[in-house]
Amino acid sequence: MKVNGTHYRSLWWNAQDDVLEIIDQRSLPYEFITQQVKTLEDFEDAIVEMRVRGAPLIGATAAYGMALALRLDPSDAHMDAAWERLNETRPTAINLRWALNRCREAMRPLPEADRAAAALKLAHDIADEDVEICRQIGEHGLKLIKEIAAKKPAGEPVRLLTHCNAGWIATVDWGTATSPMYHAHDAGIPLHVWVDETRPRNQGALTSWELGSHGVPHTYVTDNAGGHLMQHGQVDMVIVGTDRTTRRGDVCNKIGTYLKALAAHDNGVPFYVALPSPTIDWTVDDGVAEIPIEERSPRETTHIQGTMEDGSIGVVQVTPDGTPGGNPAFDVTPNRLVTGLITERGICEATPEGLAALFPEMAGA
Repeated sequence: MKVNGTHYRSLWWNAQDDVLEIIDQRSLPYEFITQQVKTLEDFEDAIVEMRVRGAPLIGATAAYGMALALRLDPSDAHMDAAWERLNETRPTAINLRWALNRCREAMRPLPEADRAAAALKLAHDIADEDVEICRQIGEHGLKLIKEIAAKKPAGEPVRLLTHCNAGWIATVDWGTATSPMYHAHDAGIPLHVWVDETRPRNQGALTSWELGSHGVPHTYVTDNAGGHLMQHGQVDMVIVGTDRTTRRGDVCNKIGTYLKALAAHDNGVPFYVALPSPTIDWTVDDGVAEIPIEERSPRETTHIQGTMEDGSIGVVQVTPDGTPGGNPAFDVTPNRLVTGLITERGICEATPEGLAALFPEMAGA
């Protein structure tokens, strides 16, 4: 996608300096800052501190981290140690472990002298694959938007609601939940997107920044406005992303997604999840019982970053002194509340049978 007219991916390889570059998402939407990731410690910090965030992007970043580790020391012992260090950075999004496993399994049979170059090529491949997966999700999601648009009076927009940021900066490009939006907008379909603020980190601001940069009409709303909008017929469809989806179709996503699904179910609003296949955890059945939920720093709930009246960027405390904060980062939406899963291979029901039909080689593994 584009920033001020220039195309960017959320990460890219700087061939001249022989190093990975990322967008520091902690500074968005106020400042656009890029930085180089030079050491294994840098990779760990980038993921933990959410300089990079979003399940697909974390996975791609981890792949480049493994490539760096094998450049420093291609031995099995160092590869395993790097796997452990990177795997510990974020516990919920499954793409991280998927990418790390893919790298280690591909490198293990190779001679040590060949591993560094092969690992870097694999990281490039994983990044490119993510772009294509997200593009295809957009193509399939576009069909749903076209169906809604065909039933509306001429010129009336299709009204979508999304939660968190499942945009191009949460992937390598296009995004998951936003990809159908970009495809529809580029196809000339009138859209209006309700963007949840998504406390505590207000990642809806990132979605608004993205949509605004692309010219997609949108409105930033409080997290609790969604149910009201649905009650009054102002939402045609909900589209969200996912950090881990179980083999039966339970969806783990940013905290607050479950409440949107309940409101959508109560008001007869279709609730779709944009799901890239690497985000499916085929080892997990019951998402509520089995998916580990990351508990992040309470400071993310008690303090908030924003632009001050003088134009500077600052952090303010929003709670009384001494008030403790709780910060579960994700929740799980049971498959019964999910209308469908939009994957790179098509749209399916959020059931074991639906997923297995699209991905038989994975379901049987």
